[in-house]
Amino acid sequence: MLEFIEVSKSYWTGKQRKVILDRASFRVELGNNLGILAPNGTGKTTVINMMAGLEQPDEGEIRRSCRVSFPLGFMGGVINKHSGTENARYIARLYGLDPDYVEAFARWLSGIEEYFDMPVGTYSTGMRARFTFSLMLALDFDIYLIDEGMPMTTDVEFNRKAGEILAERLKDATVIVVSHQAKVLEQFCNSAAVLRDGHLHMFDSLEAARALYDYETQS
Repeated sequence: MLEFIEVSKSYWTGKQRKVILDRASFRVELGNNLGILAPNGTGKTTVINMMAGLEQPDEGEIRRSCRVSFPLGFMGGVINKHSGTENARYIARLYGLDPDYVEAFARWLSGIEEYFDMPVGTYSTGMRARFTFSLMLALDFDIYLIDEGMPMTTDVEFNRKAGEILAERLKDATVIVVSHQAKVLEQFCNSAAVLRDGHLHMFDSLEAARALYDYETQS
């Protein structure tokens, strides 16, 4: 289970305080795939980073009683001056996994060949996305986090392989997706929420969440 208890988060923009969450309380039970709808600029990425533990709340508590992934495409754990090999083995040790397995899996899935042994800082945007996506899929989580703003790859073969593996992972895992488009959530989620003015409005269905989201974004 992932639970937010009276969580507040805001930023000073230089002119005013931007509120992301205002004493928000909600929980995500395992098996309940959740989609969060929010317009661009309202803090979707901040919320999902807090779920992963990459950012801390100003107030309140976030409880994790399960293994929560870093967001798909997150680059924060990757060290640019180190090679793909070194990064894969480092991440494996962080999560208590077999470095040989994680390296071999990421090397196979990313398909970046000799670049895997070169510094990540030399990778193109697409290669970096393939590498980090491969790293995440090499790990085993109870909840997978997907941010629509994550780096994407245009490599068709990689997308096919990674998509098949992700679909297999999600048969036994839970997913949380943040997006500004309801159609992005349709293939993953059986419940949804709307992030608006610092509050997260939870619904049992995507249809109900979409109705509120469409009304507020069009009004």
